[in-house]
Amino acid sequence: MSPSEPGRERPAGPSLSPSRAADFKTCPLLFRFRTIDRLPEQPTRDQVRGTLVHAVLERLFDLPAEQRTPAAAAALVAPQWERLVAEEPALSGLFSVAEDAPAPVPVLDRPLDDRPAPAQVPAQPTAGAVPGAGWDPAVVANGTEPLPGMPSDEAARLEAFLADAGELLDGYFAVEDPQRLEPAERESLVSTLVDDELLIRGYIDRLDVSPAGDLRVVDYKTGGAPREAFEGRALFQLKFYALVLWRTRGVVPRVLRLLYLKDAEICDYSPDAEELERFERTLVALSQAIERAKQDRDFRPKPSRLCGWCSHQQFCPEFGGTPPPYPEPPARPATATQDQSPDESQAPPDHREP
Repeated sequence: MSPSEPGRERPAGPSLSPSRAADFKTCPLLFRFRTIDRLPEQPTRDQVRGTLVHAVLERLFDLPAEQRTPAAAAALVAPQWERLVAEEPALSGLFSVAEDAPAPVPVLDRPLDDRPAPAQVPAQPTAGAVPGAGWDPAVVANGTEPLPGMPSDEAARLEAFLADAGELLDGYFAVEDPQRLEPAERESLVSTLVDDELLIRGYIDRLDVSPAGDLRVVDYKTGGAPREAFEGRALFQLKFYALVLWRTRGVVPRVLRLLYLKDAEICDYSPDAEELERFERTLVALSQAIERAKQDRDFRPKPSRLCGWCSHQQFCPEFGGTPPPYPEPPARPATATQDQSPDESQAPPDHREP
């Protein structure tokens, strides 16, 4: 398959991101719920914590190299939490109940992940912040400052949440020294056409480029390092990015790096062009399977251990539920140049996976 040319106008056709591709592989019905029905989801604290830590690590590299210290990262936690709550006010209720309580956590109609951060983010908390936001996480974790407007039990849960974010940042500093790094790109949206039709795209946490031009794709994971049998699932996302970079820049990334912050572990993998060609064919076949499912309106559940974490059990036949009526596509103007049926390109992005 020939490389896509950067800047080419996208023809009408399907699109695919790593998250949506993984959804379909995991469970076609989950893909439908997220991409076509666009059902709202309940973010877990782990997911929101992952989004927070990603934001802190991105902003850490805004600082001069000599200032990228553990203390500086800790000082970024509070303002980044404040920003997230300002963007998604429902998050202010995330700590209103204990995590294992039966009451639902706040439901967001727009997940947090894979969104470009604002061009300007205040380095310090601003006045008039949401209760619980804009506090030094070290002080909050020690419980030496009151949190105005928050019940004590809710404040304690927020304190623990921020302290846990700090521990993940400690894990980052255990495996990397950001003072010795100058990333070429952060939270970068990359995309290309493959097979002259399928648009693949996604956000790269960090892209490092060596003086010799070698590329290293870095992805932060805030959960524990998986067993070897599940490592391929994590590398699927990075191969996705590697394929886009190869097709758009003509260079196969030298290293795909997963940083597991909870366990302070690094997983490095080096792909080659032949492997990426096979992966490209896999994505094309996956996209074709998705398009057939759309045409037939046939998205079947695929039970697995992951079902226990699914937000849509009430609509799943495996749990005695009934899916909502299949959405009809909006009317298509005669001058339309792109497919306006419900597809991956219109789906909201995901939360950060732990």
